[in-house]
Amino acid sequence: MKLEMKDSPGQLVSVIQPISDIGGNILSVIHERDPEAGGDLLDVQIMCEIPEGSLDTLLAEFRTREITVLRVGEERLLVRRSVILIGHLIHTDIGDTIDRIDSTGYAEVHELSMVMPAINEPSSAKMTIKSDCLTDINRALGILRDVAGDKGFLIIEPLEGN
Repeated sequence: MKLEMKDSPGQLVSVIQPISDIGGNILSVIHERDPEAGGDLLDVQIMCEIPEGSLDTLLAEFRTREITVLRVGEERLLVRRSVILIGHLIHTDIGDTIDRIDSTGYAEVHELSMVMPAINEPSSAKMTIKSDCLTDINRALGILRDVAGDKGFLIIEPLEGN
């Protein structure tokens, strides 16, 4: 869920408590304050598991607490890390490299953009991997490091902070 709420002390508890009250399990919370946005509202993303049939009850409780639900969905994989790959990426089968991450079941390649200056020149790519948690992102990056060692390309990582 992506929620919008007042940016004041105790508001995060007003989101977490109703989820707990219906027997839900919180998997992750992403709460980022944007100092440039100003105003008194805050966006929060919560990944949770709730009992079947309890969504309407939860949404009604959020309304009574003046919490705006911006999105409800099945999207997962909220943690992202981007790296730069440099080498003969096409010649070493970039599809295989992507498959090794995607086949894990806990991470996937979310974005890939490439620059190929010439057929015999090294190419470069920005690859973004996403997962449910930082532990799994790090596991996926470990796989990518192994692939890079096997295929002889360089990884510059991570582009975001930890």
